[in-house]
Amino acid sequence: MMAAADEQSDDIRKFEEIGTHPEAGYLAIAEALTFHEGLGAGRKAARLRYLRNYWAKRLLENDRVRLHTSLNPEFSCGIATVQIEGVESRALNEYLWDEHRIITVAIEHAEFEGLRVSPSVYTSPHELDRFCEVIESVIRDGLPAA
Repeated sequence: MMAAADEQSDDIRKFEEIGTHPEAGYLAIAEALTFHEGLGAGRKAARLRYLRNYWAKRLLENDRVRLHTSLNPEFSCGIATVQIEGVESRALNEYLWDEHRIITVAIEHAEFEGLRVSPSVYTSPHELDRFCEVIESVIRDGLPAA
């Protein structure tokens, strides 16, 4: 907190001063919009669905894999939640990051659990192959002991 001027002593706005604001986010907005408009929303959605289907269909070949997201393009786009039966999702999430630097998010609800997988338009099929290989090794061999 920074000290307010004496004339602001009775003004609640005296607490609004937080110092220097980071400008990177503001400066990146125009470039991000230009990139998005260059791709086009339809092409971007198609790419995200392609990437989601790329890894999801491969993993669904295993009986222990449950996908908690519809593959129907009317109901979903690029994000999906996948669960490996018999593997705790939080532990799998930590293993993926700690050992392989693969970013996912562990989702735990009373109704279901799993990993939220969110490739971006620049994610390559090679990177998704690596993700699938790691998941397939966990299905086959389990998580390594801590």
